[in-house]
Amino acid sequence: MKFTLSWLKDHLETEAGLDEIVEALTDLGLEVEEVSDPAAILGAFTIARVVEAAPHPDADRLRVCRIETFPDGPAGRSEEVQVVCGAPNARTGMLGVFAPAGTHIPGTGVDLKPGVIRGVESNGMLCSERELMISDDHEGIIDLPTDAPAGARYIDWAGLDDPMIYLKVTPNRPDALGVRGIARDLAARGLGRLFPQEIAPVPGAFPCPVGVTIDAALRDRGCPLFVGRVIRGVTNVASPAWLQRRLRAIGLRPISALVDITNFMTFDQNRPLHVFDAGLIRGGLRIHPAAGGERIDALNDKSYDIAPGMMLISDESGPESIAGIVGGAPTGVTEATTDVFLESAYWDPITIAGTGRALRAVSDARYRFERGVDPAFTGPGLEMATRMILELCGGTASEVVRDGAVPDTARSYRFDPARVVRLVGMDIPEAMQRQTLQALGFAVEGDRASPPSWRPDIQGDADLVEEVARIASLRKLLGRPMPRMQASVPKPVLTPMQRREGAARRRLAGLGFNECVTYSFIDKTAAALFGGGSEAVRLENPISSEMTHLRPALLPGLLRAAARNQARGFADLALFEVGPAFSGGEPGEEVLLASGLRVGDAAPRDPHGSRRPVDVFDARADAEAVLAAIAAPAAKIWRETGPGWHPGRSGSIRLGPKLLLAEFGEIHPRILAALDVRGPAVGFAVRLAAAPFPRSRSTTRPALDTSDLQAVERDFAFVLDAGVEAQAVLAAAQGADRALIGSVAVFDEFAGPRAEAQMGAGKKSLAITVRLEPRARTLTEAEIDAVGSKVVDKVAQATGGVLRS
Repeated sequence: MKFTLSWLKDHLETEAGLDEIVEALTDLGLEVEEVSDPAAILGAFTIARVVEAAPHPDADRLRVCRIETFPDGPAGRSEEVQVVCGAPNARTGMLGVFAPAGTHIPGTGVDLKPGVIRGVESNGMLCSERELMISDDHEGIIDLPTDAPAGARYIDWAGLDDPMIYLKVTPNRPDALGVRGIARDLAARGLGRLFPQEIAPVPGAFPCPVGVTIDAALRDRGCPLFVGRVIRGVTNVASPAWLQRRLRAIGLRPISALVDITNFMTFDQNRPLHVFDAGLIRGGLRIHPAAGGERIDALNDKSYDIAPGMMLISDESGPESIAGIVGGAPTGVTEATTDVFLESAYWDPITIAGTGRALRAVSDARYRFERGVDPAFTGPGLEMATRMILELCGGTASEVVRDGAVPDTARSYRFDPARVVRLVGMDIPEAMQRQTLQALGFAVEGDRASPPSWRPDIQGDADLVEEVARIASLRKLLGRPMPRMQASVPKPVLTPMQRREGAARRRLAGLGFNECVTYSFIDKTAAALFGGGSEAVRLENPISSEMTHLRPALLPGLLRAAARNQARGFADLALFEVGPAFSGGEPGEEVLLASGLRVGDAAPRDPHGSRRPVDVFDARADAEAVLAAIAAPAAKIWRETGPGWHPGRSGSIRLGPKLLLAEFGEIHPRILAALDVRGPAVGFAVRLAAAPFPRSRSTTRPALDTSDLQAVERDFAFVLDAGVEAQAVLAAAQGADRALIGSVAVFDEFAGPRAEAQMGAGKKSLAITVRLEPRARTLTEAEIDAVGSKVVDKVAQATGGVLRS
């Protein structure tokens, strides 16, 4: 929404300056995007007198002009400057607009410099209107009246020193798409007084020869009201200078008086109108839904193919306008137009928005109608425009024809002054609240407030509070601590699962991971790679083709993020996310995961050779670190994993065969290729809700439990079948005596052809160390040997291994 400061002051009596108005607008929620001050662009152009305009000695179409300028203003000293000018109207004694050397010419983008033209020095320029961007006229230089003050700034004399303000209006404030609505907000803030606006009906001199009819299918929804009248004997001349200046200031090109009046009404009152050439209308006008297949050549020099259901304005010869969006070229007004039909209607915002998007037709009328104009101003807007046409173009107006009625927008909400304190925290007196709402056009009676017809965004009593707080200024809102619910230290508000989730995040961040937040929706192909993509998790109305299914895991989103980072030169990555994954579309068919992904190398390059690719053991360590952070009980490593993992280079952590706590390993190469990720890549997925919570709810760390007695370590080497897993050996040894054995670890493995040559085909050797930690007394040699025998027996029973000789 664009307007000028003088335009605003036509509606607002104020002494406030530009800066104060701009600041107030932003504070009111009408964000100021830009302020364009013509003084910064045209301030250097002054009125100067041509003392002499002599022919150029070496060019027939050029004149050498001596210009009398006043560098210090009209009352200051004068000096003469020589300028070479090619304008045919340059003559001795005339007053024109002078730009000295060093001035930027906005119409051409040129910075003036002293020069020599055909051997004659030139130190400035006499300007045309196009060079100052005030019109398209460039047939000659600006020729000013003889009473123009020489030496004065041209913009001051011409009334062009009028700043333009550009607002970004939110979709819920259609009333701010007119200058009067903006002035109303500023008046309510206290920056001035809103001028009253009385619109007297124009009496009709004759019956309107053009009838209007709304089809029954559109009366309730598409077009509740359509009014119009014929004005005969108009002269469609150029608009007056003040109207042209305003339109140009907001970026519109003046066309003719009739068209410019409708554009003025659109921006001044937020009331789009349309004028038809009445001499080209055949019969009456009918507002109806399109049958489909119609084609309209519009006033914007485009043609549109109309789909069924779109609203049209047609006469007996066919469609003449796309309702509420753009008029048709065949009945558009021209300089030869003498009789016009002026139309004002209220169009359904949703219907206009749907038609505009389907046709990709953009217009100021559509922009306003799809947000909602004031339905009650449909008739008064027609009367106001009629008076402007009669004043600027002459003519005689007919009686008004109409079909339909003004939609009923009456509604009221409870007005509770105390609710402002409860919702916003601002203590505003009740009298001021009532005054604010009344200044905005609300009707306040007792404890009920009724919004005006131009405020469709007011839909509840909370909106009344918002309006009061907005006008009072949210900048006055002071930060205050929330009151305590109890005097003592408050109880924790986080649930155990929320605390577990936070602990997982902190541990992963401490391990060097960067947290990602990805969409819960992914494409079917990526979902299928991880066991998802079924109809049960397909979205009925996806926002894009890449977000059609609920994710079965977090790793697809992390892999996509890794691919985007690799494409931008980041090869070594550590990413994690905590969020839900879905096995179905029903409540409860989801699981909370903490997943991480490492890609590339585990360490940066250094002179010590520390750099190495990430592997499955990095992923296992990360998964175990998360489980330790959430206080999960000790669990075992299993080979069984779900889809997406590299077979043989992945595993799972379980409490028994059925309770899965986590999965880890290398990502399957097929998945890396499908998602365009360059490996190596390893990951993990921890099920945060799967691990049982500790029985003790204490947040303090338990006391360190150590033994004062000497620990004893014994090493054992077993000959095993090559397929026996080390985990089975460790579990068997640990179970030999759980009271005495503190830990068991593998420290050597001898396998391969050399091992088979010594121990037999299909055999290997695995060496473990067993740490005994006595509690009651120091162990004797016999007791140590007895535990060792149990270890050997347990391993033999579990794996068939024998002690290596």
